[in-house]
Amino acid sequence: MTISGEPATLRERKKLRTRQALAETAIELFGEHGFDATPLDALLDAVEVSRRTFFRNYRSKEDVALTAVKQLWSAFLVTLDETGKSGSLVDVFRDALLTTLSRMDDDWYERFPATLKLIDQSASLNGHSLRHCAEIQTEVAQRLGDTHNLELRMLIEFCVATWRCALDEWLPECAPGELPGHVRRAFSAMNDSLLLRA
Repeated sequence: MTISGEPATLRERKKLRTRQALAETAIELFGEHGFDATPLDALLDAVEVSRRTFFRNYRSKEDVALTAVKQLWSAFLVTLDETGKSGSLVDVFRDALLTTLSRMDDDWYERFPATLKLIDQSASLNGHSLRHCAEIQTEVAQRLGDTHNLELRMLIEFCVATWRCALDEWLPECAPGELPGHVRRAFSAMNDSLLLRA
């Protein structure tokens, strides 16, 4: 998943293995058959877990499908909490994002682009993803200042849009080592883009 430490107990390790198996198998099944066309029972059968076990680990089919996206932004919030927040908030956001990307492992880099493609193909998954994005943006605003501050909310919107532009540049090839470079280039272009004239 990411470079977090190994769980201490056997029970925690078993739960982590189950979560990983569900996330990895979900991306394979949904990628092969389509998110909307694949019933949850097909995933449960493939991983050989009960509904009860599934719902102890994930809230819904959408939740498991978005595991890679949620891992990224959970790790981003942790990184944001760890770093100093002095200077330009755009730089704080960008640097936290780059640090987060450096912490993601090869398995994540394999599942993440496949997850983005699934989101693109499913209206229900896209809607779930947009709700999650809004929740994360509120969390970011709380960490960086006042959630009611218009300028801060707009800045976070700009940063998220810049991240999406970087992803658009990266997605055709999806080479793991190239994503940070696309992020740097997109953030470097942000100021100039706001000054474009008709």
